[in-house]
Amino acid sequence: MSAAPVASLTQHQLLILLLQVGVLLLLAILLGRLAARIGLPAIVGELLAGVLLGPSLFGWLVPDLSGWLLPALPEQAHLLDAVGQIAVLLLVGLTGIEMDLGLVRRRRATALRISLAGLVIPLALGIGLGYPLTRLLGTGSVDTHVFALFLGVAMCVSAIPVIAKTLMDMNLMHRNVGQLTLAAGMVDDAFGWLLLSVVSAMAVGGLSAGLIATALGSLLLVLLIAVLVGRPVVRHALRMSKGSGERSVAVAAAMILLAAAGTNALGLEAVFGAFVCGILIGSSGEFEPAGTASLRTVVLGFLAPVFFATAGLRIDLRALAEPPVLAAALIVLATAILGKFAGAYLGARLSRMSRWEALALGAGMNARGVIEVIVAMVGLRLGILTTETYTIIVLVAVVTSIMAPPLLRVAMKRVEQQPEEEQRLLVRQTETPPAGEAAGRLT
Repeated sequence: MSAAPVASLTQHQLLILLLQVGVLLLLAILLGRLAARIGLPAIVGELLAGVLLGPSLFGWLVPDLSGWLLPALPEQAHLLDAVGQIAVLLLVGLTGIEMDLGLVRRRRATALRISLAGLVIPLALGIGLGYPLTRLLGTGSVDTHVFALFLGVAMCVSAIPVIAKTLMDMNLMHRNVGQLTLAAGMVDDAFGWLLLSVVSAMAVGGLSAGLIATALGSLLLVLLIAVLVGRPVVRHALRMSKGSGERSVAVAAAMILLAAAGTNALGLEAVFGAFVCGILIGSSGEFEPAGTASLRTVVLGFLAPVFFATAGLRIDLRALAEPPVLAAALIVLATAILGKFAGAYLGARLSRMSRWEALALGAGMNARGVIEVIVAMVGLRLGILTTETYTIIVLVAVVTSIMAPPLLRVAMKRVEQQPEEEQRLLVRQTETPPAGEAAGRLT
């Protein structure tokens, strides 16, 4: 009680924060819309906003002005990082909410074969590539084994939000390939967050058998608590908040953030807790999508663009001018694409799918997008990645997301539509509300 009060933000600190968020948001929205107009994922434009304001261009051309707007002072940078952390936790929570566990259950055998091959092959290739890459570029402040494991995790993830948006834009959600891509991608993402949590714990505490056992034990504890305690608590909380959009949004956001705090307290990655909580909310039976539509609007319209622009600030494309870094970038990109395509193709062929269906699955699951950027940000925050390796991994996210639509278009032209797919499309069109009604539900 006798301690001195904590000093509040100075006027200058608040001014800089407001300018940072406002400028990043405005530029991210403008470039995101421009990217969408030319057929690219909006995330490409949002990342580009940060790249332009970062050391790649703005910091290089006008270093004094850049140093004033984006000072390298920890206390100022942490304010912007805090906004980004809230954004990413809510974004990952929404991703968990939108997971269709029923779809995974219905196509579980095929989806598991595809996702298992799509996980193991790129994971193994990433780990194998991590060791020579450390000799070429360095590993930041962590052990070589941790860096190699982290690179393997970064290679094996997919991006459900990007995949889903791509499938919707191309009218492929009703196709068997589209449904299987989503189901396999969901399984990949779930295992990806599990593996990321383990590697994050290793990065903080060092690599040892005891630490690995502790991390795995913490994972099992989280899953046990989620099933035995989290599920009924989430169901009860959502039931109590029904009838009020404001309460539903507040309760969902609070539960996601508290779950993230819980896994973080256990030494695991906070995004894992947010993801698990999102799954519990979406599968609770009490969840009403319209109830959290405003949360989705705020996250996707405001917080997510700020986060991706902030992620872009840490990209330094000038590093690619160095031959070793450029060579490493091309090798990592080729390995990431080859690993995901090979895994999805092999899993699809083992499930007796056609060659073109297998290629379409590989194209869809190859999109890393949002998830890869989040993984890269975690690696940078933990000191696993340097600026060079971070730039390389984000480059993989952007290039693979851009590749997905044209490759899907080429492959799906050669896949004949089945009667069940036509029926599914008819049902979907029947269940889709008119534009005015849909807009009314969202508001």
